[in-house]
Amino acid sequence: MSSNGSAADFEGQVAVVTGGGSGIGRATALLLARRGASVVVAGRRKALLDEVVLTILEQGGVAVAERADLTRDADAQAVVRRAVEEFGRLNIAVNAAGFAGVGTLVDTDERTFDAVIAANLKATWLAMKYQISAIAAARGGAIVNVSSRSGLVGTPKGSAYIAAKHGVIGLTKSAALETGSLGIRINAVSPGTTRTMQFDSIVEQAMPGMSPDDAATMFGSKLPLGRIADPVEIATAIVWLLGPGASFITGAALPVDGGSGAG
Repeated sequence: MSSNGSAADFEGQVAVVTGGGSGIGRATALLLARRGASVVVAGRRKALLDEVVLTILEQGGVAVAERADLTRDADAQAVVRRAVEEFGRLNIAVNAAGFAGVGTLVDTDERTFDAVIAANLKATWLAMKYQISAIAAARGGAIVNVSSRSGLVGTPKGSAYIAAKHGVIGLTKSAALETGSLGIRINAVSPGTTRTMQFDSIVEQAMPGMSPDDAATMFGSKLPLGRIADPVEIATAIVWLLGPGASFITGAALPVDGGSGAG
């Protein structure tokens, strides 16, 4: 097997990917399908979900879309229910739903703070709440939660997002301790700056007059590897953590940040 795994690591397994319509979630759903998993692609934007599913089907994979707001208990339950009803079980899950908020602590209003915490932290909690039971019923599996480099360090002008992503790592560690005896491994990834729709949106919001391409070049020049990440690079790390190569890893937060956290 190559370092990236074989083409059939997940043959016969059923996966849920939240936030699967774009960015890291989309790249992960596509990669899992190529590796043999049947995938429930979940998120808020139906058109994006349908595009991901169509791409998977065109590549010979198996997938369905489930529109869901993961901050809602009923929707989080529905995603897991769809996996079990459609494919008979749930073996693995990736929780990538969320969005970033920009602003200093003092300037952030209560509504924005609550929205950022809900989308990133509450959504991860609710997703795992129902995924764990289903995966335990399938006699074990794995979950990966998408945190951020901002879940490991503090930076200015993003306090709500940073608090939420730190919280995702805390949830991951606690859940890993609770579920190891069930045969479930739970880990997090902490991506550095990655070229996604969210990245482009933040640049447009916080850096008026600078194009996303120029911003990517600027941020990348500050990293040891000299560039920011492609979503596929983060997805590859996620899929490795889900697979047999990471069979003795649980409760970890893996930095995938181009070396930005090394110094």
